[in-house]
Amino acid sequence: MTATAVATTSTPAPARPRRTWVGVLIGVLLVVLGIVSLFVGVSDVSVATLLEGGADGTAAFLLVASRMPRTVAVVLVGASLGIAGLILQMLVRNKFVEPGTTGVSEFATLGMLVTIVLWPGMAIMGKMAVAAVFGLIGTWVFLRVIRAVPVRQLVLVPLVGIMLGGIVGAVTAFFAYRLDLLQSLGQWSQGSFASVMQGRYEYVWVAAVMVLVAWVAADRFSVIGLGEDFATNLGLNYRRVVAVGMVVVAVITASVLVTAGMIPFLGLVVPNIVSLIIGDNVRRSIPWVAGLGATFVLACDLIARTVRFPYEIPLSVVVGIVGAGLFLWLLLRKGSRAH
Repeated sequence: MTATAVATTSTPAPARPRRTWVGVLIGVLLVVLGIVSLFVGVSDVSVATLLEGGADGTAAFLLVASRMPRTVAVVLVGASLGIAGLILQMLVRNKFVEPGTTGVSEFATLGMLVTIVLWPGMAIMGKMAVAAVFGLIGTWVFLRVIRAVPVRQLVLVPLVGIMLGGIVGAVTAFFAYRLDLLQSLGQWSQGSFASVMQGRYEYVWVAAVMVLVAWVAADRFSVIGLGEDFATNLGLNYRRVVAVGMVVVAVITASVLVTAGMIPFLGLVVPNIVSLIIGDNVRRSIPWVAGLGATFVLACDLIARTVRFPYEIPLSVVVGIVGAGLFLWLLLRKGSRAH
């Protein structure tokens, strides 16, 4: 990747002065939105109904079986998907990539289709494992493609990934159409937390484990973000760290896919906003990315649940609109070197 990295990579942002108040604001928003998320929905769950019904009441049951699992799943998905984007940007050395703009999500979706066709009775954990393997293959293919294609501008790298994802997505849709599985595939490819409840979201904790792995290897990811030659000169096993990063990205993408479906732009915009605030040190960025990603998805999920209340629109629609706007801002903002 060295040959193309020189021409296509982003220069690491210098470390910014500590901005504690921004971190405190993100933390406060995360707590407030998390509490609000517990009490927003069609069924009446409020402090009054909880006190009136007691521990065995309907409101308490709904809180434990539906609202709390959904809120926890939203937080974990937002945090882990942001971390996946951050790690992928370090691997590629490009700030405009994430699982959705590199074909990783499309490869994982293809893996889900394979499990539906070949092993329809497979447990969710097995489907997630197959999707993770396909996501891993997608990450490897993307890295090989950008190494082979002489792209010379920052924005061309994600465009190559989008085209790769488009090809894989088209193949997936073709076979799903021929096998009359478009509807089944749609529930995985459309991001939503509407069906999340107790017993159907626990797989996303695997993504939380991957976040811990990313935290342990954070300093190594910071070094490989400076280039293969630099990392090798420091005695770092470059290929091993890249392999760890690929596994982290693939497993997070797969666990999010089987829990909530595909959520676009999250892994792209959140790490970039954090980079503008505190710089590119991965160890410092991880808690910020996790907090801001969780807050971002919580806010979008609340919008999806209330904008047409009592109906609910897919979360991917809200995140897509807001994320696309933020993506354009990142591209066109003053001082950006993306164009």
